[in-house]
Order: sequence, then structure tokens, then C-alpha cells
Amino acid sequence: MWLHSPLSVFTVTSKSMTVQWGRHAGASSYKITATPKNSPEPSVFAQFSGSTVMASVNSLSPNTVYTMQLEAMDNALHVISNEATEGKTAPDVPSIEKAYSKQSHSITVEFTEVSGATGYILRAETLNNDFFLEMPVSGSPGTIQELHSYTDFSLSVMSVNSGGRSQPSYPIQAKTVVVAANMTTSSPTNSTINATWTPVENAVLYTLDIIKHGSSLRQKLNTSATTITIESLEAGTTYSIKITPWDAEGRPGDDYTGLQITRPPRPDVLTVQIAPGRSLGIIVYWIFSYGAEGYVAWTTNNLNCTSHTTYCFITPVECGQNQTVSVRAFNSAGPSDTSEPAQYITYPCPRENWVVEPTPGNCTLKWEEVEMVEYYVAFIKRDEGTEEWCNTTETSCQFQCLCGNTYLTTVFPYNQAGASSQAPIRNYTTIPCCPEKVSIDLVSTETLHISWPAVRGVDVYETTAAENADIIHCNDTASECALSDLKCNTVYSVVVTPCSDLRGCNRSCAAHTSETAPCTPKILMLNQINNSTVTVVFTNPNTPVTNYTAKAVGRNDVHNCETQLTSCDFTQLPCGSTYEVTVVANNVVKESLPSFSMPLETAPCCPTSVKVLQVNEAMSLVSWSPAHGARSFIANLTSPRGQAKCHTMDDNCIMGCITCGTNYSVSLEAISSTGHLSTCNYDGYSTSPCCPTGIKLSEIGNSTVRVSWHHLGAFDQIYKVDMYSSSGNYTCTATGKNYCDMTSIVCGRSYKLVVSPMPPNKVTVEFCPHRLYSVKCTGNIGGMLIIRGKRSVA
Repeated sequence: MWLHSPLSVFTVTSKSMTVQWGRHAGASSYKITATPKNSPEPSVFAQFSGSTVMASVNSLSPNTVYTMQLEAMDNALHVISNEATEGKTAPDVPSIEKAYSKQSHSITVEFTEVSGATGYILRAETLNNDFFLEMPVSGSPGTIQELHSYTDFSLSVMSVNSGGRSQPSYPIQAKTVVVAANMTTSSPTNSTINATWTPVENAVLYTLDIIKHGSSLRQKLNTSATTITIESLEAGTTYSIKITPWDAEGRPGDDYTGLQITRPPRPDVLTVQIAPGRSLGIIVYWIFSYGAEGYVAWTTNNLNCTSHTTYCFITPVECGQNQTVSVRAFNSAGPSDTSEPAQYITYPCPRENWVVEPTPGNCTLKWEEVEMVEYYVAFIKRDEGTEEWCNTTETSCQFQCLCGNTYLTTVFPYNQAGASSQAPIRNYTTIPCCPEKVSIDLVSTETLHISWPAVRGVDVYETTAAENADIIHCNDTASECALSDLKCNTVYSVVVTPCSDLRGCNRSCAAHTSETAPCTPKILMLNQINNSTVTVVFTNPNTPVTNYTAKAVGRNDVHNCETQLTSCDFTQLPCGSTYEVTVVANNVVKESLPSFSMPLETAPCCPTSVKVLQVNEAMSLVSWSPAHGARSFIANLTSPRGQAKCHTMDDNCIMGCITCGTNYSVSLEAISSTGHLSTCNYDGYSTSPCCPTGIKLSEIGNSTVRVSWHHLGAFDQIYKVDMYSSSGNYTCTATGKNYCDMTSIVCGRSYKLVVSPMPPNKVTVEFCPHRLYSVKCTGNIGGMLIIRGKRSVA
């Protein structure tokens, strides 16, 4: 049996294949046979001792698939077991044609490509074997990188397929070139560039190619030094500088390219102007400098500005200056030469001004003298918009100033640069004028509203209302004032005084008089004389000539009475009405506030009609029409037999205890919500006659039945008898009798019977009870048997 691993391919070359296997128990030797799988070439075999577990078969063909068979044999050379596997030889060995270095860390190898190769491996070794590197490539030419600079290498190439790699090709030697120079450049002037680099090991010469940016013009310089100055260049121009070192064999090494711009040409200042605006400054203009990335301008008093255009602002500068300004252009190489200085003068400095008023209405504007000035222009502007000015070389200017005005004054000094951009503005305010057309309105009984046209120059108005020693003040900035909490029915002296913080108050303004409204009276009592007349009594808190008006206001009507006394009467007041009574005082000034109101109510009205309806023998329904002002009623029915009373808030009432056949009187008491009462009497009424009792039925022959009863009414009382059945109705009337005969009665039927008295108006009393009877006959009539009877509902 086989021990350990089975047969497998360990490695291949172009013409050999090495296999390995596990040892077989009892084997004294092994035979390996390599047979081409898809080729007519003969098989190749080799035999090995029993201790061998790895062996190679040579003389194979490149890039060929072989079946590798292993046979284990005993001492008699009998095969005791075998196994097989497949493997592929590597492609044929390629050959190098040439190798060269163009960069300090790589060598390019050109070689012949072989059939069946899927790739190649380049191998580089130093001659002293201290460096070894392999790198895969896809084909020829191939470059092996990551090498040492300026070093001799032994180079070989191997072909590769899925089976493995071939043997290395015959080696060839090549040497890498020197590294690039580490160069730095600068432009000390606008026409030169300095180039400096560190020495490159093994380099004996350096070549510099200088190309103007955007041009095909170039110059070439060779030197063995490590620094060089390139001259006669254009200012503000970018140049491409490539440096290449050369070794002693004349091979160029790695090159390095740098860009360097020359310094820009010197700009020339065109003009210097004073900048417009509130902040004092100058604008410097200059000629464009080619290749400049920016500019810087500075003055002799150490102010500066930078710009990327051909002008810039220098702010703030001082007024009254005589200075110069210079400009430089700059780029990444450095600054250009400085321009010629340009002189400029700033406008004069402003000065404070003030106003003096030696006499009212005559003012003088003054200011301090200013250096570097040619003349002054002074402006005096009144706050309402009127403006005047004066042009002078002196330091003062006169003008007319009116009361109640604020004057804005400013002085501008001028020189050849112009006027000062700013000058102090000062206010001068004259004493305020007295307000005209003062209007005083009485807006309430104790409040005066005073208004007037606004006055210029006023910070606050002081308003007073004086009455003897009592003074009330109102201070406000508005041109109106409300003086409240004054005494009613009083004359006040009102004065409006304008004041300003700067000039104080004008105390010469005239006074105006105004009177407050009358004082409010107070109702003392309401005295009701009768149902339609009421007297109102009140106080008199005002002067004797004051008029008073009392007013009673109801829901739908108003009653007035007027007097100069302390009482008056309301007459012809309707029943059932409520009023609010107030009293006001009035005079030529105004009407007072109304007094506190007092309620007034007249007695309620009686209902215009009353109806009485008898419900049954002992109960009647009394109803009445609505009564204005009444909330509840007491209905009274009075008769010799007794009295019935009902208290209700409705318009009807059920009354008991009044029996049938009785005469009685009717009265109502109408009561208001506050207890006022009206007694109302109406015509009397009589109850209906009483219903009969003891009703009986008896047979008198010939299908005739007699209905009899007990007589309760008058002797001539009329009664009506009604019998009702499904076969027909029977009716008879009896006057002054207590019976009535009903003919043509049908036997064996049930009848409903009612006997009712008839009042003089011939209307049947409908509340008499009904009785139900069943009639059975014997013989012709036989006898009559009352089966049952019950009282019916009327």
C-alpha cells in the first residue's frame, strides 16, 4: 500500500519534470514513465531505488502535457502497484536581444518571445550578488524597476505558462543611469534667473534646456558646475528649465523640469486722486506691469495698499497732507523695481464752528483758522429746509436767526485738492415761539383737552390750568395735553409754555380761560303720587342758573321733565312699565354726567278679558288674556256657598269648590316681579244645572221603555235623554218632569244612556255621566232585566 501523499508534480522546466510520491511498502525500486498526451513523440522513463520519493525525468519537449506514471516493483521486478498524474513542461527558454537604462531605477530588456508562453519573468542581479529582484512582464520589451541607480546588473528572462517557468535565459549585463539633479531656481532681477542644484554622484556634465512659456524658442546650456545664471530674459515671463545630468559613459540620467517666472517690470504711476466718500483716502493709478500677480503702493508716511488691478485705495489718509506715493509690482519671483514717487496733497482738515447771538434775531457763525486753505464756504440750514451760505477767506459769517428754529451750521475749507469730505455739523436753537391758535375742548366733565400747532425748536410743552392757588401741570413733547381731575363747574386759566433744553422756556405766552362742565346731581327719592304720576327729588350742586333734566327711560318710551328747581313730575306713565330714572345738569358749557340711576316701576295692567269654563259639576277652568307688567296672578271665585282661590304664573287656573247651579263673582289680582299689585274685577258667572241622580229604566209596553230620575233643578228644568246603540240612537226631551219615554226599543241590545239638564241657552251639559244598559225582553216586552250599568266618561 502507498504511504503518505500520492504522486504529484513538484516542479518543471522546459525539458524536465520533477515528481514526488509517498513510499510503498515492499517496493525495492520505482519506475517513472513520461508519455506525451497529445504528441507522437516517444515516452521517456527513468528508474530509481526504493528509498527515493522524488525524481526528475529529462529530455522532455517544451510546452507539452505529459502523463507521469509511477510503478512500484519488488526485488523480482514485479510491479506491485502503480499510479499516474499529469503535468505540463514550461515553454522554451527565450533569449535577450538587448538591455538599456533610461531611468536611474529601471532597465528595459528586449527579448525574443516563445510559443506557449503566457508571460515572462525578468531577473536582475548585481554582480556581487548582494541584490536580487524578479518582476513579471507580459511581453517584450519589458522593464524591471526598483533598481539602484548607476549600478551594473546581470539580467535574464524566463518564459511562463500554466505548468511553470522555464530556465533563465543566457544573462546579459546592463547599467542604470545617474539620478536627476535636485534644482532650485530664483529670479534676482526681471531679466535673469539663477539655477542651483546639488551635485549628482557619478555625473560629469549637466545640460539645461530653457524654454519660454508659450513659445518654441529655447536655449541650451552645458556646464559642469552646480549653479548658473540665465541672462537676457523677458520680465514677468515664465520659463521652463529642464536639467539633465550625464555620466562618464555619455549617457543622460534622469531629468528634472522646473518653472520659474522672472520678476515683473517696474510700474509707472499715472495719477493720484482723492477718493470720494465719507472716509478720507486716495486712489493711486499706474501702468500695467506684465507678469505681475499683484501690486503694492505705499506713501512716505507709511500707509499702503495692495491690489491685483492697476489701481488701489489707501484709506484712511490724513487731511492737510503733502506726501508722495510709490508702487511696486510683484509675482512669485519677487517684487519689481520701485516706480518714481508721485506727489499728492489732501484737502484741508475741518474745524469746529459755533454760533453767537449778540442780539435776538442777529447771529454770527465763527470757526478757527485752518492750515493749507485757500478759502471757506459756510452753510447755515434751518431745520425746515431753508439754506443760505457764504464764501469767504475770513473766519466768520453773519446771518438772521428767528425764534423757534434750529440752525445746522457747517464750514468747509477748500484747497487745490478740494473741500474737506466731512465737516462738523453744529446745532444752534433759538428760544421757542409761543404756540398760536390754542384750542381748548371740554372732553369730559372734569377734563380739558388742549391742542395747538407744533412749534419749532420745542423739546417739551408745559401746560397749566390755574384756579386761585390750585395749579395743575402737564409736561409732554406732543402738541396736545389733557388736564384731568379738575373741579366741575369751575373756570380755569390755561397757559401753554414752550420749552427747549438749550434755551429754556418762553414765559411770555398769553393765557386762555375755559370752564368745566356742571357737577352731577344725586337723586334723593322717587315719590309715586298715583298709578301714572311720579315725583323725582334730587340735589343741586351747581350755580343757581343751572338747568336740570330728569329722564325716565323705558323699553319703548321715554318721559322727561325739566326744571331749575330740585324736583319735577313724570305724568301719564303707562301701567306695567319699568323705567331707569336719571338726572343731568346742563348749562352753556356742557351737560354733566348723568346721576346714578334709580329704578321706577308702575303697577301691572289688568287682563282685558276673563273666561270661565265649567269642567264638571264641581270644577271650573278660569283663563285670561295677557297682562303687561304682571308676573303672577291670584284668581278669586266668590259665591254665597263659598270661595275658591288660585295663585299662578300661568294665564289659566283650575278652580274647585264651586258646585253646580251656583251664581258667583270673578276677580283677579295682577302682581309684578317687584310686588306691585293691581286688583281687577269682572262680571259674575253661574255654574251649569246639576246632573240628575237615581236614573232608572222600566217597561211600559209596546217596545217602550221609560227613563226616570230624581229631579234636582228648578221645577221647569228641561232634561234631554239620549240612548245610543249599534242599531240606532234614541232621544227625548222632558220639561218640568222627571221621566221620559223611549219607543221602538229593540230587545237584546246594549245601550249607552245619559240624562243631561239643559241650561237656558239650550246647550246640553256635557259633563253628566253616561251609563251602559243591556235590555232583554219577555213576552211582547215581558220584563226588562238590567244586566249591568257603569258610569261613562263624559
